Amino acid sequence: MIIRATRNLLRLFTIARVLARYDALSAAPVPLAGTLSRILRLGRAPVAKGRPGQRLSLALVELGPTFIKLGQALSTRADLLGEQMAADLSDLQDRLAPFPTIEARRIIAEELARPLDELYASFEDVPVAAASIAQVHFAVTSEGREVAVKVLRPGVDAAFRRDIDLLMWLAEWVELTQPKLRRLRMVESVRTFEDSVTLEMDLRFEAAAAAELAENFRGDDTFRVPEIDWIRTGRRVMTLERVAGIPVDEREAILAAGHDLDAVLQKAAESFFNMVFRDGFFHADMHPGNLFVDGDGNLVAVDFGIMGRVDQRTRRFLGEMLIGFLSGNYRKVAEVHFEAGYVPADKSVDAFTQACRSIAEPILGRPLHEISIARLLGQLFQVTETFAMETQPQLLLLQKSMLVAEGVGRRLDPAVNMWELARPLIEGWMIDNLGPTARVREMASGALGSLERLPRLIAQAEKASALLLDGGVRLHPETVKDILATRRKSALPPWLPWVLAAVLAGLLAVK
Repeated sequence: MIIRATRNLLRLFTIARVLARYDALSAAPVPLAGTLSRILRLGRAPVAKGRPGQRLSLALVELGPTFIKLGQALSTRADLLGEQMAADLSDLQDRLAPFPTIEARRIIAEELARPLDELYASFEDVPVAAASIAQVHFAVTSEGREVAVKVLRPGVDAAFRRDIDLLMWLAEWVELTQPKLRRLRMVESVRTFEDSVTLEMDLRFEAAAAAELAENFRGDDTFRVPEIDWIRTGRRVMTLERVAGIPVDEREAILAAGHDLDAVLQKAAESFFNMVFRDGFFHADMHPGNLFVDGDGNLVAVDFGIMGRVDQRTRRFLGEMLIGFLSGNYRKVAEVHFEAGYVPADKSVDAFTQACRSIAEPILGRPLHEISIARLLGQLFQVTETFAMETQPQLLLLQKSMLVAEGVGRRLDPAVNMWELARPLIEGWMIDNLGPTARVREMASGALGSLERLPRLIAQAEKASALLLDGGVRLHPETVKDILATRRKSALPPWLPWVLAAVLAGLLAVK
């Protein structure tokens, strides 16, 4: 315990000095933060200028891979940092100087247990991209296929484990000493962050995510995922099809290639809708550098290290909330928050309804192309403190992804709202998943599941009572008689399963 505390305090001091050098401490809500920053700088001027969020971004890059990822995660927390700082952190560039190619070659040969020359006919020594977790080289396989090879940065695992231990230690202390901040669920947020980056540092998981996304869009040519070369993929190496295309934010280049901007934007809106609502599995880092327009005007995504999931219950919540906002039914918006358990039952539905109206009216009252659903959600999360609403990490990640998607849409055509393009899909999904027929199907599915579990439950009860009767537990004779009588009374009549099956068949036939 003492060793851990000492190690983390020393690391914390180093971090504080870096933050002070960039004058990124002065904006922190900590007493005397500005004075502390000047002391740590030893009276020197800050090494960077700009807004606090911009200075913080530069400091996080210097602190290394874990803190770059932390900055990207914090960019979803406008409720903690404010909109401007969160926006500045969302522009944090995950770029570092490349590590030596000789290291990349060594890692590939070790991971795949074969000499690099046997795996690839050619391998470009200059990486095309270098980020905090890995860097990418172009290559040609021994079979002649053009591929991109992603190689994990050496030493990143150890650095990540050290910094995660520090963040967890700080989160534990905050929850222990600041009861009012427990609603932020800092320990759980650190665990979520840890899980996310741990998955990023095993490239087999990224390859699996790409394969799952590709399977979800099988048969849909408008959105494509590069094919994974599983033979040349391991924990520290991933090989996938090399893609060619125009970055989705290069509007003039897309026009020069003869593509219709509105058609590209329609495909972007539909693919995002399908990922979130249809599949519940979405690309959570789909910024312009990870999304390209190919020669046919279709979209191609890369970099599947950060993915998000939303279960059916959360999708229904989102659907009902969006319907409520878009129709101006703020009471409905408030009620679905209470029904989902996101707002404690002892809070006022009327007050939360008023808060929802105060957030939505200024945004939804703007011209259609200026409406930002992501900004709406972001401001909604900012009222969490007033209503003791617990943090929902999966919604924060989705809100950030929506913000990025809206940014892509505005770069392509500032006069078009991508949510309006996807509205027919959203409305169709609402009918299928929130209408009366969907409710009946859900009830029927639940009843069928209960029926399927019934024989197992009866068998377990039989086994337990047999154990009692066989002397596994000694009981008074009168108690044994009661058990036997209860078993006889509770025995199901032989006709009941057939009646239940008939009722379920009728329910499932409802259209």
